Amino acid sequence: MTAVHESELSEGDSPISTELLDEIARKVLWLSTSIVDAANRGRPNTSGVKVGGHQASSASMVDIMVSLWFSELTRYDRVSVKPHASPVLHAINYLIGDLDAKYLTSLRAKGGLQSYPSRLKDPDTVDFSTGSVGIGATAALWAAMSRRYVASHFDTTPRAGRFISLLGDAELDEGAIWEAVADPSVATLGELLWIVDLNRQSLDRVVPDVQIHRLIGMFRAAGWQVITLKWGRTISALFERPGGEELRERLETMSNEEYQRLLRVDTSLVAERIAGAGASDELRALLASLPAADLAVAVRDLGGHDMGLLLETYGAVDTTRPTVIFAYTVKGRGLPTEGHPNNHSALLSEAQMATLADSVGADPADPWRTFAPGSPAAALCAQRTTALERPAVPSRRPDVLPSTLSRSYGKPISTQAALGRFLADLAREAPAVAARVVTCSPDVASSTNLGGWINKTGVWSAQDRLDWFADDAERVLKWSEVTTGQHIELGIAEVNLVGLLGELGATWSRWGERLIPIATMYDPFISRALEPWSYGIYAGGQSIIIGTPSGVTLAPEGGAHQSITTPSIGLEQPGCIAWEPAFAQDLEWCLLEAMSHVGVPGGTSGYFRLSTRPIDPSLSALPQDEVLLERRRRQAVAGGYRITTHAPADDQVTLVGAGAIMPEVIAAAHVLAEQGVTAGIVCLTSPDLLFRSAQGHGSDISSVLFPSQHPAPLVTVMDGHPHTLSFLAGLRGDRSMNLGVTEFGQSSDVEDAYRLHGIDVTTIVDAAFAVSGR
Repeated sequence: MTAVHESELSEGDSPISTELLDEIARKVLWLSTSIVDAANRGRPNTSGVKVGGHQASSASMVDIMVSLWFSELTRYDRVSVKPHASPVLHAINYLIGDLDAKYLTSLRAKGGLQSYPSRLKDPDTVDFSTGSVGIGATAALWAAMSRRYVASHFDTTPRAGRFISLLGDAELDEGAIWEAVADPSVATLGELLWIVDLNRQSLDRVVPDVQIHRLIGMFRAAGWQVITLKWGRTISALFERPGGEELRERLETMSNEEYQRLLRVDTSLVAERIAGAGASDELRALLASLPAADLAVAVRDLGGHDMGLLLETYGAVDTTRPTVIFAYTVKGRGLPTEGHPNNHSALLSEAQMATLADSVGADPADPWRTFAPGSPAAALCAQRTTALERPAVPSRRPDVLPSTLSRSYGKPISTQAALGRFLADLAREAPAVAARVVTCSPDVASSTNLGGWINKTGVWSAQDRLDWFADDAERVLKWSEVTTGQHIELGIAEVNLVGLLGELGATWSRWGERLIPIATMYDPFISRALEPWSYGIYAGGQSIIIGTPSGVTLAPEGGAHQSITTPSIGLEQPGCIAWEPAFAQDLEWCLLEAMSHVGVPGGTSGYFRLSTRPIDPSLSALPQDEVLLERRRRQAVAGGYRITTHAPADDQVTLVGAGAIMPEVIAAAHVLAEQGVTAGIVCLTSPDLLFRSAQGHGSDISSVLFPSQHPAPLVTVMDGHPHTLSFLAGLRGDRSMNLGVTEFGQSSDVEDAYRLHGIDVTTIVDAAFAVSGR
């Protein structure tokens, strides 16, 4: 599948002139700079906290973005804009009628324009949230892949065009970029276009050394088309004159720092600095033939500022593979701070704003004035308004998930193994819902029990691939790669996995097709994936992550594969509900509940901590009466339930556990009973939901499990950091002791691991005696 590129020019229309685009670029430069200026000098600031903004970073992107929005883009294209160029996006949206003028003074104010492009929070059209540097740039890549997946499964998927990322060259330092670029599945995404704003500056400095050749090599090695726009056509004409080749060599071999300094010296000194001590007579003659002002303009004539060259380049893009364009620019282009090494967060003074106004023909007294009605620029803005107008995203009623499935659990089983059985049951009992499920894994599908699901549904590929092992009778895990598959396998890169997950979880709002993405990864690596996953949730992606195995219960793996802080991470993550069911039946109920909130308006993501430890389902004392069973289910999906049948008023101590540690909690209660101590047992399925209940949000499960009129000392136990459940002491003011994992582990069996970390039966019993004063 190649990218869609629809010309928006009517038959007989002439191509848009570069002069007209340059006129619009001057207006956009003024507007974007004024948006930041108004936020800092035009609003009262009683807190003393700076508002900030990025006038220089915006300026370097103006020509690139104007060339796209006013000539190249179609309504089907989607663009990820570098975070620090958000004022340019808002300025363009204002000119094409997509942003009300009242917002132009509201940058970084409540209810106004966000500090960085936000798909959910900005009032105008933003395709991708890009506040997280590097990660936002890759979002367009994963959106392209998600769109292909949706199109291969649903005939009603709307048309799509190109997926474009505009990123700063400093973002290429982020590891997330290279994990995404190098993934083999990306090499066929011909609809993917990245444009790098190569202004050779980061936040603090001019980037040392010339890295472009290394970057080009890395993209090419990954199968990308690479296009470099270094010089504009004005200075390129000089290169053709006598001495021109030497001029080119001199400019291209000087360091980034020397070139940037060249932009800041008086125009009368430019020729002398270029010539230096070793220039030939030919070069000196060439430099002398140019007026100083013209030479100063020529050395600034970079490819990323040449409208005609940019438009020619877009037409040369290979649509059979991803493309990256390195567009050389000047940071702060056209501003008084142009090329200054410390211009990243610099704000123009009132006098500098007046100078800018003079240079672009603006009026500081009427900063938001648009083009005169009837002018060619106004006509082009109106034309682009129509050309970029998007059809409404289709709204389809989502399939309703069942609240339970028909399987009964009689033998010991781990929650990880139960996950595999759950997916098989779902496909059989609720096929319409199962068709919306897509699983993902960073090369750990088989070890996280997705094998049965993969055998049934296949592995998704943009093109069918020959399975050379199809006739191997000894193979347990089939690996049929087809366009209809429902599992996506990526390399060992959790950042890639959750980047894709976020975009799969946004297809309901982008394309009107609901997906329920479920990813499995080793729980210790949740922390590694947290930032991009959190970014995906912030940007509107809804998904489920299964972290397994969790804690230290996979004891033989030792400290290298233990997860201590992940329960707290789940509880603290906005837009997500964290779950840790102990029993297979609880997992089924909770997973169905979590799935029902994915891919729907107002939905949430989910995070499950699972275990490889088989647990006897009879320990949960599952009620047989249908009414009581339904009550248990409702409590399980609300956050937890009591296993003991005596009333909370009879508790002399209450033992609270979650996940794989429940057998020890239950065993400790039996030991206490033998010693004459009545212990209540609370099994939590979601400490997260319990905390929300305690804060007055959601259900009343906290008061059901811990009624205020019946206080009792508490012992909480988790295969994770003990502070996760420490909030329970505040519900009624109970004395409490919180047991869990606080140190790195070592290889051992489960019993030794639990003793090592103080979550074994003996330690739980001792804690119960201590907290109850016995």
